[in-house]
Amino acid sequence: MTLEALLSPRLSLCHLAGSSKKKLLLNIAQAISEQYPDLDSDTIFNQLVARERLGSTGIGEGVAIPHCRLPGCAGPIGVLCTTSPAVDFDAIDRQPVDLLFALLVPEDSDQEHLDTLAEIAALFSDSRVREKLRAATTSDELYALAINSAAAA
Repeated sequence: MTLEALLSPRLSLCHLAGSSKKKLLLNIAQAISEQYPDLDSDTIFNQLVARERLGSTGIGEGVAIPHCRLPGCAGPIGVLCTTSPAVDFDAIDRQPVDLLFALLVPEDSDQEHLDTLAEIAALFSDSRVREKLRAATTSDELYALAINSAAAA
């Protein structure tokens, strides 16, 4: 699945507020439910938190990829965010996180979910991509940089 199919300008959030991992996940859940009114923000938040309890989705280098399967979700949904300041996310390298890509997939999604996570992780493993995304000053710019970076990869 392409990043362009997962992500929308309205779910590219530059400088998302959040002083903790839970607050960031809550703000992400609320942003999703605003764009997808049939999805409940509390359910999204609870599913993301439940997944984090299994192990942090902080993959290192200031990046986290929170994700979950969600009942009632018709197709994959992506949310790209930068935060300022960076937030403790219990990442594997113990560095705070300032770049997140949240992924929600239908409850019965299996291989596609794993393939999409691998593609996102590969994109964020490129230090040039991370630098470009962190330099974005608006949500529109963040979206454009992400789509262009993914297309070039």
